[in-house]
Amino acid sequence: MILMHDITRDGNPVLRQVAKPLTFPLSDEYKKLADDMMQYLINSQDPKIAEKHQLRAGVGLAAPQVGESVQMAAQGPLAPCAASRPNDKGEIIFKEVFVNPKILSESVRRTCLAEGEGCLSVDKDIEGYVPRPDKLKIRYYTVDGEEKTIRLKDYPAIVASHEIDHLNGHLFYDRINKQNPFELAEDTIVIS
Repeated sequence: MILMHDITRDGNPVLRQVAKPLTFPLSDEYKKLADDMMQYLINSQDPKIAEKHQLRAGVGLAAPQVGESVQMAAQGPLAPCAASRPNDKGEIIFKEVFVNPKILSESVRRTCLAEGEGCLSVDKDIEGYVPRPDKLKIRYYTVDGEEKTIRLKDYPAIVASHEIDHLNGHLFYDRINKQNPFELAEDTIVIS
C-alpha cells in the first residue's frame, strides 16, 4: 500500500526527468505498481481510510511521484467525461492507468481550476492559475497492452494533462505565469 512517506517530494531529481517508455508485456512489478497507484487514489478519497493512514486526497498519480521514472500514470475516479460510463450506482466515473500516454491533439482554448492546482509531491500551496488545454485527445496503452484513444475535456483533461506533465519532467507550477500568477487569456474557461 502506497502511503504519504512513499510519495516523492519536490526537489527529488526523478520528478524532473523525462520518464522512460515501458515495453509489453508489463512485468509483474509494473502491474503491481499500476494497481498500487490506483489503490492510493481510491483510498485517498475514502474519508475513513484517508484519515486512518493520513493520506492526502489525490485524483491522479504518476510513477515518478513514487520514485519510478517510467511512463505510467493513474487517474480516477473522476466525473464526467466522454469516456465515462455509469457504474452500478448510476454514478459516472472515469478511472484508468495510462501506460506510454501521448497527447495527439489539444484545444487552443485553455481552462484552469479557480482554486489553482495542488500536487501530492508539492507540500506547499503555490497560488496562481494553471492554464491547460480544455480538450485533449490521448493515445495510451492499458496495463494489459491494449491500445486506446480517448478524448477528455474540462476537469478530466486537466488531471490527465497534470499527470502527463509529470512523465515529461514538469510540475504544475511551471505553467503559472511568473509575472502575474492570476492573469489568463481572455477566453480561458475557469472551473470552480
